[in-house]
Amino acid sequence: MELYNYFRSAASYRVRIALALKGLAYDYKPVHLARSEQMGESYAAVSATRLVPLLRDGEASVHQSLAIIEYLDETHPEPPLLPADPLGRAQARALALDMACEIHPLNNLRVLRYLVKDLGLSEEDKTRWYRHWTETGLATVERQLQVQAGRFSMGDTPGLVDCVLVPQIFNAQRFQCRLDHVPQVMKVFDACMALPAFSETHPARCPDAE
Repeated sequence: MELYNYFRSAASYRVRIALALKGLAYDYKPVHLARSEQMGESYAAVSATRLVPLLRDGEASVHQSLAIIEYLDETHPEPPLLPADPLGRAQARALALDMACEIHPLNNLRVLRYLVKDLGLSEEDKTRWYRHWTETGLATVERQLQVQAGRFSMGDTPGLVDCVLVPQIFNAQRFQCRLDHVPQVMKVFDACMALPAFSETHPARCPDAE
């Protein structure tokens, strides 16, 4: 398998965690988003969307991080990343999407660049935008984890939700977001980071880290 990713991409970090949880080896293929390498013709020949992450598994290619993680879960079912029951799976997907769809898209690199370069926002205003959507979004996650979390987001083993939560907190810390209002989120984050699958795939440990 090959994973095209960027070390600081939260979506890429999600997939690296999932691969590590399943003990799957892969070739790390860096695509530097800040240098716009994803827009080059060489990457366009690999990815029609010009987004990361992209997983190549033999002749198969899958993009979008959550789709990649579910593909990995179906093709390599042990250890499972989703609960066994239909309701549990639906709840896990919903919580993962609360971060992947409600927080992350508002704050990814393309959006932040547009705010500054096209709309003329200052760096201070950009950061205020980032912190608002991250802090309010994580408050929504906190309310749910207070009801259903165990040691990890969905019980006592890490899974899909944790693959999404940890990169979101990494980004929040990088932008110095307020996190004291989400103690359960941070408790789960700390439990995850005690595991090699999360700590050893951290952006700072990636071969393209700066």
